[in-house]
Amino acid sequence: MRNPPLHRYATRPGLYFTDDGGADVVVRSETADQVWLCVLEPIDKPSAFFQDSIRLFSDPNTSFIQQIHEFPVCTRILEHLYLRETLFRMTGPNYGLWYVHLPKAWDGMQYGYRVDGAWDPKHGVRFNPYKFLLDPYGKGIEGSMDLDPAAFSYECTVEDRKVIGSAYGSMSTIDSLGHVPVSVAIDDRDVHKHEGDPDHPHVPWRKTVIYEMHVKGFTANAPWLPEELRGTYAGLAHPITLAYLQNLGVTSIELLPIQAKQDELFLQEHGRKNYWGYSTLSYFSPEPSYATKAAQEKGATAVRQEVINMVRALHEAGFEVIMDVVYNHTCEGGVEGPTVCWRGLDDLAYYRHQKSNAGRLEDTTGCGNTFDFTNTHVVTFAVDSLRYWAKRIGIDGFRFDLGVTLARLNGEFTQHHPFLYALRSDLLLGNLKLIMEPWDLGNLGWRTGQFGIPFAEWNDRFRDTTRTFWLEDVDGSADYGRTSLQEMATRLCGSADLFATDPGRGATASINFVACHDGFTLTDLTRYRTKHNEANGEHNNDGSSNNHSANFGVEGITDEPEIIAAREQAAMNLTGTMLLSLGTPMMLAGDEFRNTQDGNNNAYCQDNDLTWLNWDWLYSPHKTREMRRLETVSQLVSLRKSLDLYHHEDFFTRLTQLGLLKPSSRVKWFLPDGSSPVERDWFDLGIRSFTMRLLSNTEVDVCIVVNGIAENRDFHLPDDSTWVPKWCSAEVNGLWPGQGGHVLADQDSEDISVWMQHVQNADETVRRLAEEARAKAAATPTNDVRSTKPAQSIDQARTVQSHTTQLSDEESIVTAEFPTVKRARTTADDKAAADKAAMDAAQLLRVTEALNAVGQSAAAVVNDDTPAISPSDEGEAQPSHVWTMPALSITLMKQVQH
Repeated sequence: MRNPPLHRYATRPGLYFTDDGGADVVVRSETADQVWLCVLEPIDKPSAFFQDSIRLFSDPNTSFIQQIHEFPVCTRILEHLYLRETLFRMTGPNYGLWYVHLPKAWDGMQYGYRVDGAWDPKHGVRFNPYKFLLDPYGKGIEGSMDLDPAAFSYECTVEDRKVIGSAYGSMSTIDSLGHVPVSVAIDDRDVHKHEGDPDHPHVPWRKTVIYEMHVKGFTANAPWLPEELRGTYAGLAHPITLAYLQNLGVTSIELLPIQAKQDELFLQEHGRKNYWGYSTLSYFSPEPSYATKAAQEKGATAVRQEVINMVRALHEAGFEVIMDVVYNHTCEGGVEGPTVCWRGLDDLAYYRHQKSNAGRLEDTTGCGNTFDFTNTHVVTFAVDSLRYWAKRIGIDGFRFDLGVTLARLNGEFTQHHPFLYALRSDLLLGNLKLIMEPWDLGNLGWRTGQFGIPFAEWNDRFRDTTRTFWLEDVDGSADYGRTSLQEMATRLCGSADLFATDPGRGATASINFVACHDGFTLTDLTRYRTKHNEANGEHNNDGSSNNHSANFGVEGITDEPEIIAAREQAAMNLTGTMLLSLGTPMMLAGDEFRNTQDGNNNAYCQDNDLTWLNWDWLYSPHKTREMRRLETVSQLVSLRKSLDLYHHEDFFTRLTQLGLLKPSSRVKWFLPDGSSPVERDWFDLGIRSFTMRLLSNTEVDVCIVVNGIAENRDFHLPDDSTWVPKWCSAEVNGLWPGQGGHVLADQDSEDISVWMQHVQNADETVRRLAEEARAKAAATPTNDVRSTKPAQSIDQARTVQSHTTQLSDEESIVTAEFPTVKRARTTADDKAAADKAAMDAAQLLRVTEALNAVGQSAAAVVNDDTPAISPSDEGEAQPSHVWTMPALSITLMKQVQH
């Protein structure tokens, strides 16, 4: 038996093109008196609705609103906007929906709604037909809001960019059309639209490494991109951009919001922009400003296609695409905010209102309003939007901003919320990566670990513990810290105390991070003890004051080599802990090369060079600190991906059926003298050094050695195996674990970075350099300018650094790492021309070798037989299980198979 056709009013809201050349249009408004669909056309072209509509003229005795009530279809000319507006009276409400069939519709058609009903703001009812409203389901958007009285549903004025008026006053009768954005119809019926789409990578959680980035900020200053592609979706899809991300080794790109946004009223009044994008204007439309100018000029369809092409390019390169989404609030803000969509359609249905005062909105977001996820239709709206981005655009997962707000029933959080059930049970969404930000600003808003399967969650406990151990405790110079061995061990093992909540829920549910878009960058965590948000215009009162950061003696930038080295090693300690812990690591874009925001830990309104990544270091002729850190991070990412010990979703610790921890066969713990910790050791704040051994039945074991004190220290590793260092946080400073009571110094560092291939036209450059190098090398004997000094201890290395305190920051960095480079540079003017040519030839040869070795640096460190930085022959010859670890470092030691 065939199922009967659906009742036409039971369909989802939205605009649907039909085979007769028109479209069915449906919108939800449960308490409105009348709704009109408004179609906009330029007045210099024939109207598609000439035969159907009645022309309206200005009548001093009859208002515009009274006129449109009289006719089912009417048209008016707006000469000052050069537009024709045709209004179609919709029928309804049926099941809360209003419906109309357009006789003609086309791709790129601009449209919106007008809604009439009661005006009773004290009871939360704010219908105003003078306000042109977006389609909540609109797939395209054009235009932006002006800071003008027309954009507000209540009577007001704007003086010196400040809105003056009461949201509980009289209804505004100023038409908002021309001052607010409009929806754009996109014809999406092509049955061949998914042909040729690459397969989704479907990276398992256990192998995922997330990279959080801003589409514009990542490429706005990218030197490899032509000007027209910088700061765009297309720039992110550029082959060199993708090659950079591949060489870094991350698997999943998490994009800050790319849904259409609008600046909050506060920012508009102060002439600033919402750079991050956590102020959504349309949940189905991509943000147009991130598209190329050419796409923007072609219209919304071209903008969306550029987004689709970006996702396809990332998929082809092997990356998943995770999208940050903001369903907790909208850009309309509090009741004093503008009316662009939901407030005008049905304020009572879309937003949570205070029980004791229906005229005020509940605000658990800090942004003025909160979507009402106790309303089934709001849940449906959010799910429909997510499915659209997943199915049509190709998104592989979502990160939910202020996720606790989405799971509040009667004001209180519950993991049994209908929205969470809707996500879990959906055949499409339930199989994607779903990540929650497990807090909001409401009552009992901290809920880390409480969302359950299948959700992953940002782990703020991991963030704070790691920062405290490596930054606050170190910078305080105390004999003991604030972080116990028990706490560090729990975070390294996947935070079972937080995430072992459901049978089968694994450690991958913990998103481990030390820096994200919200807060200090990794570099700023080591440069600033306090926030410096003066540029935001809020007198440095915005942003968190509890950052667990350190400045190592100087607030901000310094040219002191010892401080620079200490900061770099601290940054690598944080990164190493993140990537060597069980769970899902997440990096912030730019942290791999010392990106800074000058101490601003709330740069949400800084759409400028402060937040755009600076890539100038790519052109440096020397291996700068940025290049050194980039290579060090990429090596560690590659190592993590090579170890099956991390490719599972269980916790290293085991739990009984009662949920109590018990000893595990997968991890063992040792103190520096080789003994196992006793019960009191786990809570002794004076113990800051230990070894964590991960055991495997199928591959070699690894040891993670943590030296949390400011001195080199001997560690007795398990003597049943031979161990070799594979990665060390101190290698960013040219230091390496050694034996015999001292650490090793890097004695053979190349002056040229293997990452310089990212310079535009790199292939051409390589060929030219290679030809010049061969010619010069053939004509001139080559003098080796690399150091031939024996390995130094850490104290000797610091002595070398101390002689460079009068240099600039950049010169200090180079000299501290490569003292021979400085020597060659400072004496170059005194050398003969032949010697200079010989040195140039040697450098050109090294450039060529480095460029030809792209991708090999990270891969080489995975090899069991070759450490990332080769120690001295003396070190290699000692099979002893006693290793000397650099001060304040974390090291990965790998078992050698015989």
